[in-house]
Amino acid sequence: KRQQLCPFHSTSPQLHHNLQNQFEKMVTTFYMSKKSKQKMASRKKKQQQSKTSTTTTVVPTKNKPKQKQKPAPDSNWQSISSKIKSSVIEVPSELTSKEAKKFRKDKRRESRAKGEAEPTFVCANASTAATTTAAEEKSSKAEESNRLKQLGGKRKRAAIPNIKELLEKERESAKLEAEKRERENEEAKLSPEECAKYLALDCEMVGIGSDGKRSALARVSIIGWDGEVLLDKFVKVPDRVSDFRTWVSGVRAKDLKRDDAITPEECRTIVGNMFMGKTLVGHSIKNDLEALMLTHPRNDIRDTARYKPFMKARGKDGGKLRPRKLKELAEEYLGLMIQVEGESHCSIDDARATMQLFRHVRSEWDLDIA
Repeated sequence: KRQQLCPFHSTSPQLHHNLQNQFEKMVTTFYMSKKSKQKMASRKKKQQQSKTSTTTTVVPTKNKPKQKQKPAPDSNWQSISSKIKSSVIEVPSELTSKEAKKFRKDKRRESRAKGEAEPTFVCANASTAATTTAAEEKSSKAEESNRLKQLGGKRKRAAIPNIKELLEKERESAKLEAEKRERENEEAKLSPEECAKYLALDCEMVGIGSDGKRSALARVSIIGWDGEVLLDKFVKVPDRVSDFRTWVSGVRAKDLKRDDAITPEECRTIVGNMFMGKTLVGHSIKNDLEALMLTHPRNDIRDTARYKPFMKARGKDGGKLRPRKLKELAEEYLGLMIQVEGESHCSIDDARATMQLFRHVRSEWDLDIA
């Protein structure tokens, strides 16, 4: 019965004692924490080491001469070489550039084989010459390669100017200067009454209607012979404005609500009185006159969009002459930049540009009409 109740009970008391100890160890290790298990493991190791140290016998060894170990090739050589003191080697002055390069290369290999740091090279002929290390050479090569990549892979030679092209440019500039002097002399002969006869007109429109495609007058500008502003007024639009076209016209809602803005009827009377007996200058002036609801004698109109020398044939085999943009004409003949992209148009600038274009060809134009 005692043997059935107690599993550790046996006839031999020594076996019973051993089994009981094992069972207690199992129970304690099962409920122990990680730290206590680690401590127990470290104690066991110490006990085993102490037992082995007591049992092992020390055998005397003969003192053998230590052999010098060769340095193993290290992949991270630069990090080790930075810690070792580098030596300074003098490059002979009689060597050529290729020979000097080879000399440096051989010395670097020797230093690596010995386990030393990469040496620093100094020119023999100049003690104060700049020292060049391997890292500096690599960085200079990298900079040169990056610069060549930006240039397109090859070193581009400086473009040598052609003598014929230079001579042609000089002739053209001399011709333009001579024409300018002639024009200035002719204009100097004009009386103030003749100069006052010419007026430049430009108008800005806004869109009305449901789709904003119909145009209505919103601003009128009139310029004199010398570019002086004779009239610049915003015009009130009687209909609802559906598209102000600010990116082109430069007109905003607040401009039409200004105190000095005039009605279309007032604008028509003021402008009509100014046009009496005058010669009108403009670019596509037909559209401006339609917006003003005015007419003018055909012989007293100078439209730069319809002047043949200013027009351009468009097509494969020439074709019909087409009007060009005022922006292109001003840049080509006057060297002026107007109607810049991203900026709204200004009727004063456009009117001044048309007046200068007319003055550029006034004598020829008046002769054609006469």
